[in-house]
Amino acid sequence: MEANELLKKVRKIDIKTRGLSQNIFAGEYHTAFKGRGMTFSEVREYQYGDDVRDIDWNVTARHNRPYVKVYEEERELTVMLLVDVSRSRLFGAVGEEKREMIAEIAATLAYSAITNNDKIGVLFFSDKVEKFIPPKKGKKHILLIIRELLDFTPENPGTDIGVALRYLTDALKKRATTFLISDFIDSHDYTRQLQVACNKHDVIAIQVYDKRDTALPDVGLMRVSDLETGASRWIDTSLKSTRQAYGKWWYSRQQAMTETLRKSRVDFASVATDEDFAKALMALFKNRGVR
Repeated sequence: MEANELLKKVRKIDIKTRGLSQNIFAGEYHTAFKGRGMTFSEVREYQYGDDVRDIDWNVTARHNRPYVKVYEEERELTVMLLVDVSRSRLFGAVGEEKREMIAEIAATLAYSAITNNDKIGVLFFSDKVEKFIPPKKGKKHILLIIRELLDFTPENPGTDIGVALRYLTDALKKRATTFLISDFIDSHDYTRQLQVACNKHDVIAIQVYDKRDTALPDVGLMRVSDLETGASRWIDTSLKSTRQAYGKWWYSRQQAMTETLRKSRVDFASVATDEDFAKALMALFKNRGVR
């Protein structure tokens, strides 16, 4: 991307996302995430109203009755953005490209963190960790992140969410509020890595998808390509059986993803590229804030 074009895009996304975070999300973000950045203090017996996610299962098993972990609130949070930069994010048929919305969501979350005096860092991943930007504060740091979100070119085309989660667990010793932003088109099983990451960090998942990902149009013969593997083939979309088979594949993949996130108690939002991501984030924040 040319320098002038990049600068214009940086300014545009800077103005849009800064306004969203300051005018809409600031209060909701604080309610949803402040108080969840904790350091471990002790364990005590479970009391009515305690969050079941805080149960210490090892101590519970030893004493044969439930115990929960007690944390002390930190004055500031560390926020990490795990951003999918695989080639599938380049797809855009309905609305903007997935990468554009991913960049806007990530930038909005970054500004929300800075507004609340939190540190923000980014990990770009494909089927390997492409780049790690350590958590820091400040407007200059935010602008660096936005430039990378808009102009970063990954070395690898594929997706492996487990690789990113494993790196997060190893790299950050301090508990972090972590946003995993991806289209979740991943053929790998990342269940174990997600469970390990959730034991250490507060993980939130945000799926960005194109509505053409979910269903094939009835347009006759069509050449389809996998952006990540390069494989391509001709299919006849005029056949109802073809469209139904694709729809079933999408549905089963979504069900598997949702079940994986649910088992690890990961809060989750899904937004299409032709929808208002602000509404999805607001609903996510409010849902966490009322617990």
